[in-house]
Parts: sequence; structure tokens; C-alpha cells
Amino acid sequence: MRFAVGTQDYRSIATHGGRTRRFLVFEAEAGGEPVEINRIELAEDEVLHLAGDGRPHPIDAVRVVITGSSGEGFINHMKRRGIEPVTTLETDPVQAIRDWFAGTVKTAPPPEHPHEHHDHGPENAPHECHGAPA
Repeated sequence: MRFAVGTQDYRSIATHGGRTRRFLVFEAEAGGEPVEINRIELAEDEVLHLAGDGRPHPIDAVRVVITGSSGEGFINHMKRRGIEPVTTLETDPVQAIRDWFAGTVKTAPPPEHPHEHHDHGPENAPHECHGAPA
């Protein structure tokens, strides 16, 4: 099974899944050691916070995405794509995958302030921010 782990430095888990541009991709099975098989580097307009549900995305090749603290919108977006979202306090990508198989994920709380204020496009355009109509 494939896992994508959000990262900024290719060593530790990033804290904001929706804005993360880099992912380590692992192949792992229960009882086995996770093996890094790929890396995804997203363009600025491909970050998951901005990617629409209806268009293909490089993250679609995984079954589970692991990040640090992420908002409800990111979590719902992943579920709509058929990907299990996991937030964790763990910083080591391999340990986070081991924890997932063991059922011992150290779940990260939702962010106190889910994101910096940012532009969602024209003022009157319909959009959704973190799972709720804005």
C-alpha cells in the first residue's frame, strides 16, 4: 500500500498538509519496513489546499496521506479523493507509517488558526475554505 508523507525538508513531517508542496511516497505493508519509492514536488498551484476535487492530482496514487496538524477542509478534501488523511505529532515519516499499522498514531490536534489569511479568488466567486463555505 502507498503512503504520502508531507514534508518540507525530505526528512521530517510538515505541519500543514494543505500547503505542503513536497511529499515522500512510501510502499509499506503490515509487518514490513516502509520503503521510500518516490518523491512528489508540487507546483504552487497544485498544493492540496487549492487543488479541486474533480481534476487528477499526483497525490491520487496513494491510499494514505500523513501530515502534521491539518484543518478540517484538508481532511474532508482527502476523503473525497478516496485517500485516508492522518495527522500526527510524530516527526519521523517512517515511524509515522509504523504507528499507522500499529494503530498507535499520535494524532495532532487541529491547528489553532488553520491558515494565514489568503486570497481565494474574486470576492463573489463561490469557494470553500477548510470544509465550510466562505
